[in-house]
Amino acid sequence: MRLKKNFWPKVPQDWAVTTFLWIIIPIVYWFELFVVLPVFYSIMSFWYCFHFILGTFILFNVVTNFMAIILIDTSIQGLILPTDMLGNWRFCSVCECIAPPRSWHCPICNTCILKRDHHCIFSGCCVGHNNSRYFIIFLIYMFIATIYATPYNICFIYNMIDISSIKSVICLIFPLAMVFVEFTWNQFFMFLVLIIIVGSAFTGFLSYYHIHILCKGYITPEKKMKVKIYDLGLMDNIKVVFGERWYLTWLAPFVESQVKHDGINWKEIETQKDK
Repeated sequence: MRLKKNFWPKVPQDWAVTTFLWIIIPIVYWFELFVVLPVFYSIMSFWYCFHFILGTFILFNVVTNFMAIILIDTSIQGLILPTDMLGNWRFCSVCECIAPPRSWHCPICNTCILKRDHHCIFSGCCVGHNNSRYFIIFLIYMFIATIYATPYNICFIYNMIDISSIKSVICLIFPLAMVFVEFTWNQFFMFLVLIIIVGSAFTGFLSYYHIHILCKGYITPEKKMKVKIYDLGLMDNIKVVFGERWYLTWLAPFVESQVKHDGINWKEIETQKDK
């Protein structure tokens, strides 16, 4: 697996969002396991240890898959590509080379990306053939983490907040603004709970969308253009992204799972589809 030489975000908005994510993830982990969880279970009890271990496992997969998205190179740079125009290959005037089918040039990354789905502002890089497995698993674990924590957080906030005054209601409705106006730990906790609830809705939608197009054999540009020639059926579509050991990839990004394709020569799949 090729790793990027320059994995830093390229534009300010990518820097801002990626930095925010790297900061908020450990803060939320601390909040859930060391602030919220002791309210419901005594420390070192069975259920406390159970949720602590499960939460740490989820955090491990969130962080390691996120790092894999950022570090793994899914561009055409360094690849030996043919100089003749083949099939539906195309010439990229920016990269000044023949680009494979399903690859698209990213103006932010300034290179063509193999099987490019989109440029992800949260990781500051493109999601393509080599890192789409980690992106989807990252989304799923983020959704699991946020939806798992939300019921506990709602009960935690309900027991913590006094809604008998107008000020407390305003604090509940505008937690971020009140953090800067009058900082208290309770106000900060409400802000974190709001971030988690919004995160559960956002990652839930993204997880559904990307799992749906994965099962259909699409990438995002192909869905818009209704390109269906790479749809091999559910199981083969899953293996194109997650590899032969797809059923183990959820354990960790370090689990080896050889994918069915190199991301360059799609003629075999096109021919198989024609048959």
